[in-house]
Amino acid sequence: MGSDAIALILPRPDGAIWRRRAGDGRPFVAKETRMTSPSSLWQPFTLGRLQLPHRLALAPMTRSRANADGTPGALAADYYGQRASLGLVITEGAQPSQDGQGYLNTPGIYTPEQIAGWKAVADAVHEKGGHLFIQLMHVGRMSHPDNTPHHRQPVAPSAISAEQDMFTPAGLQKTVLPRELSTAEIQDVVGEFRHAAASAIAAGADGVEIHAANGYLLHQFLSPNANVRTDEYGGSVENRARFVIEVAKAVAEEIGADRTGIRISPAFPLGGLVEGGTEAVRAQYRYLVGELAELGLVYLHVHHLGDDELLRSLRDTWPTAVLVVRYGREREHIAADIDAGLADIAPLGRFALANPDVVERLRTGAALNEVDPATLYGGGAVGYTDYPTLAHA
Repeated sequence: MGSDAIALILPRPDGAIWRRRAGDGRPFVAKETRMTSPSSLWQPFTLGRLQLPHRLALAPMTRSRANADGTPGALAADYYGQRASLGLVITEGAQPSQDGQGYLNTPGIYTPEQIAGWKAVADAVHEKGGHLFIQLMHVGRMSHPDNTPHHRQPVAPSAISAEQDMFTPAGLQKTVLPRELSTAEIQDVVGEFRHAAASAIAAGADGVEIHAANGYLLHQFLSPNANVRTDEYGGSVENRARFVIEVAKAVAEEIGADRTGIRISPAFPLGGLVEGGTEAVRAQYRYLVGELAELGLVYLHVHHLGDDELLRSLRDTWPTAVLVVRYGREREHIAADIDAGLADIAPLGRFALANPDVVERLRTGAALNEVDPATLYGGGAVGYTDYPTLAHA
């Protein structure tokens, strides 16, 4: 039936972003048994100050098509506008500073030029009835100096390398040893998130999603194998959660809790992170989510690996909307977490990437386009804005 296998796409280190599939390079439509989706997907939902028409959303996915200065590429407004029918459109990660960039050609949201670029995206989504949340992503140690504007050493909670392959202009390289942030610098980074959130609202976005998942900086602070600090930001469950909570408080104060979401990925082994055994992970995230729940953020977005007992406890703790993406979720299971009371919204990754009209296709049971892996990252319109709709298939 097809799988929405990777909701957050990570840039491939093998150079495949520069290749195109043999033939005409066009995506193709899969032959697939028609099936309608459960009615629970089509119930409207109130998300903070937004009225959503259904329970689907666009999951954040790195596409590596921004300009060298971090402004969204010329096609970004088309790409997100095409997917506005998903209602809640969560963008690819945008770095809040030069230090926050890790991959080539990812967008930023901290300069006037970047704000202007994102305004075109917001306008395109709004014109088609959607709502835009810009994801704020600081990669921390998941970087290489060759990929950043200033070519400085990456920063992290501790001076421990991720030891991950990273595609750079010079080819495949290992991530380098990061520099440990001082206590004062941690507060500077909190300020960068605050400024980025204000910049997103200035660009016309309806809100932001704080990226505390998938191996990046905030997730690194939560992980005991990346954070070996002995100050108030390391050691205990409470201390490792402190930075994430401070970022969330700052953003909510700046733009409003009802415009602030946050993403977590408990136990996801990305970026070289190892968070410990099941009970250690549960203790960390139950504490973190309990503290974040006090802030009244508009949603919690869980990239879920499979601990349903933990997910249930987080759902029971969280007072507002919960979004759940499951790794490898099949088409026929998109509504399962909603039906089970574990989630309110089911964001879509690859299904939405390859199908601008995925809402119509799911509603009617139509076949889905397959993703062309060779065009996921970098390049132009091919594999980005040229996937066919039902009307043009």
